[in-house]
Amino acid sequence: MSAPARILVTGCNGYIGSVLTTVLQERGYGVVGLDTGYYADCVLGDLGPSYPLIKKDVRDVTRNDLRDVSAVIHLAALSNDPLGELSPGLTEDINLEASIRLATLARAAGVGRFVYASSQSMYGVANTSAELDEDNSEKNPITAYARTKWSAELALKELATGEFTVTCFRPSTVFGASPRLRCDIVFNSLVACAYTTGRIEIKSDGTPWRPVVHVRDVCSAFIAGLEAPAALIGGRSYNVGIANGNFSVRELAEAAGRSVPGSVITYTGEHGSDARTYRVSFARILNELGEWYRPAWTLDRGGAELVDYFRETKFTEADFRGRKTNRLAQLKHLSDGGQIDSQLRWL
Repeated sequence: MSAPARILVTGCNGYIGSVLTTVLQERGYGVVGLDTGYYADCVLGDLGPSYPLIKKDVRDVTRNDLRDVSAVIHLAALSNDPLGELSPGLTEDINLEASIRLATLARAAGVGRFVYASSQSMYGVANTSAELDEDNSEKNPITAYARTKWSAELALKELATGEFTVTCFRPSTVFGASPRLRCDIVFNSLVACAYTTGRIEIKSDGTPWRPVVHVRDVCSAFIAGLEAPAALIGGRSYNVGIANGNFSVRELAEAAGRSVPGSVITYTGEHGSDARTYRVSFARILNELGEWYRPAWTLDRGGAELVDYFRETKFTEADFRGRKTNRLAQLKHLSDGGQIDSQLRWL
């Protein structure tokens, strides 16, 4: 019996990575993780089965780290717009230059597939009268995070060969339970606020559109990147979401309210109408990859899962607002405590 395919997951200690590593092992894959460890201690619940871990900054990967690796799922990045704006130059180093370097080393090491976690933020401020598709819709990245994700996609596809398949997945805003939960993303934040305070605070006027997708459905998409034929997915980008997966912030708030009956929705309006709004088409992934990608999670199912998870982990308002579930706050904690420097290097 041959050994299971060995998958390197960068950013394995993140919100998605902490779920993906378990899902991969459940499907019989061998997993090796690579993570610098900023969020290693931001744990709420059971982390699942263990796996070999390379504790290393993605900027410092060597070819030796890729020995005997069949495929790379590259999640590691400064992971949202506020983190990206913390230091735009640093965002370029980590999200763009390190990604290109990692893929170059992977190709040289004989890795067969490179699955890149991209972002829909590259669509930026968009006309919401039509759903955005992967190739023909205008890219309007308005933040350092969005710019580096789009630039990385272009550069990574240039590295593809017949033996090195590159596929890019652009997840909608992710929601759902994870051992390393994030509450700085929209639906998780709304449900957590409702659960811990009885209120659902909307910082915009509720009109912006937000495509959302459950974390386990995102994992399913990445695994499709491992399992679908290379001739089908090579050089392709896919928006990751579900049928009818575009929601207004108001609709997300109402779904959070259904998850926590009795909670009250309030509109603070501090972000005004919020310029970031876009509706995305998921026709490509649902049609082309329908044999491999079968999303199973609705907002209401995910909201119920979050509430159950909060009960299980004795989740509090301090958890909701604190550094354990808010990535920028955790980096600030590490910086203020003299554990990392201005380049996010460990001291």
